[in-house]
Amino acid sequence: MDFASVVPPYVAKPLTLQPFRAVMLAPGRVGDPASARALARPYRDVASRLLQWIEEGRASADVAPAIYLHEYTAEGLTVRGLVGALGVARRADSIAERAVWPHEAIHPEQAGELADRMRQMELNPAPILLVHHGEQELRDLVTDIGRGTPDWRYLDRTGQRQRIWAVRDAETLARIATLLADTRCLVADGHHRYAAYLRLQEDNPGTAWDAGLAMLVDQRDTPLFLGAIHRTFQGVTIDDLAGACRAAGADVSHQDRHHALSALDSTHLVLTDGDTWQTVGPGDLAREAAVSWLHEQVLGRLLVPPVRIEHHHNVEDALTASSSVAPAVLLPSPDFEQVRALVESGGLLPEKATSFQPKPSLGVLMRPMNDA
Repeated sequence: MDFASVVPPYVAKPLTLQPFRAVMLAPGRVGDPASARALARPYRDVASRLLQWIEEGRASADVAPAIYLHEYTAEGLTVRGLVGALGVARRADSIAERAVWPHEAIHPEQAGELADRMRQMELNPAPILLVHHGEQELRDLVTDIGRGTPDWRYLDRTGQRQRIWAVRDAETLARIATLLADTRCLVADGHHRYAAYLRLQEDNPGTAWDAGLAMLVDQRDTPLFLGAIHRTFQGVTIDDLAGACRAAGADVSHQDRHHALSALDSTHLVLTDGDTWQTVGPGDLAREAAVSWLHEQVLGRLLVPPVRIEHHHNVEDALTASSSVAPAVLLPSPDFEQVRALVESGGLLPEKATSFQPKPSLGVLMRPMNDA
């Protein structure tokens, strides 16, 4: 079983977002799967490929460095955040110094592959997503920026509505820097890219690699939806899983499909192989996320471990993949405050424990390393 095993280092306060000169795909190409070829192998040719796209009008480069307020709307949910070059050169020596908090461990080889790819591309192709609870003054400042006319506004190929403001005013940038200095944020999406940023910085100190592209979203302002990632376990049966749950102290009971799915909440999990449905009540999940209980209390009690664990971002996909030899475990959505409290107390969630949605389309804002 291939579990992540390494926690990336922690970036130290003050948290900094630095201006950069963004490269953007043309609106009609943002979110277009065909545009992915601009960032495809051979990676060493990506920088020249993007320059060619700029000359042909298929991409553009901003006129000057900025921090960007990026707002996107997908499926009725609007998210906005500040996009800049996240300083990653300083490492925290104590818990109090930590500015960026990963909530999952990573696979070092995957982080290394991403670092090599970005080095060859000379590009941060997409921002990692960070979430925090910012000060009210920062939320007010972001709101004021958003009242102005966007520098870019369009509907992309995926149906996401994009609005972007370039923030260049020196006084505003200084105020943002002051208000961000003491914040602490959670990595919502991009744990391996975050680890790749750190590796690139260590290999290239004092260069543009001292920072990596990030979008910082205020979870009190325009919150990302925090969803569960469900599992199917190949090579075990639903009876195996039910027995391990009981051995871990949970109440397991047979239900029909409707009642089982209706019981999927913050206190219950659901087991199914497509025919049989069972609800699992671990007891007190107030101090422990359901996904952590599953991995830490249940899987070790299986007499035979799963051959493979598959992850599914919605119930429908998990049910489609489930079978008598690959039962599904449906998990409740995690609570953001619970996740943050767990992480800030020194804990971690299992790999692929959370799904922060929606994510911005690829190609809205990219950061070239040869023009930082």
